[in-house]
Amino acid sequence: MDEHADLIGRATAGDEDALESLLTRHSPALRGRLQGRIAAHWRSMIEVDDVLQVTYLEAFLRIRSYQDRGEASFLAWLTRIADNNLRDAIRGLERAKRPDPRRRVVLPGSDESYVELVEVLGMTLTTPSMHAARGEMIAELERMLSRLPADYERVIRMYDLEGRAIEEVAGELGRSSGAVYMLRARAHERLAGLLGSESRFFSRRS
Repeated sequence: MDEHADLIGRATAGDEDALESLLTRHSPALRGRLQGRIAAHWRSMIEVDDVLQVTYLEAFLRIRSYQDRGEASFLAWLTRIADNNLRDAIRGLERAKRPDPRRRVVLPGSDESYVELVEVLGMTLTTPSMHAARGEMIAELERMLSRLPADYERVIRMYDLEGRAIEEVAGELGRSSGAVYMLRARAHERLAGLLGSESRFFSRRS
């Protein structure tokens, strides 16, 4: 077995050191690809390191489902993750230039902020009584939020539940605005996946 196949086998089995070795090996090539994909007018708001950090976090979360087709396929897999992160950062920054009529400041932790989060995630409650279900819905959302990676949980709490401005969230996290949009997009995906697959209170909106 060659070194790549050995590292992949160990990484997909849960060996974090093996995955870290793979990421280190492919980091220069991935960085080079990203540098050519970030347009000049976004470079003050999206840093290559931001994209790499979120991409590596997603790689750790997804590696068990990776299907290897050779060394080039691993770099292609990482590049797809990075491209998705970069695209979401740009979309978030572009939306920020336009007023969002749905975006309003809510009281931190208010019931309404949780209801709005469910809507943003594209989920619906499986009970016909929203009023009766709110307490259970909030408890279930809190339980699922606690299972997210720390930065994913923090960005949802600050931006979606507390209604903080993107600049404030970025300052709290020590990240660029572009990085916050990346983190939020990935956090929404993971939270929606947990709610859709492991909660009896929610289903994906058809």
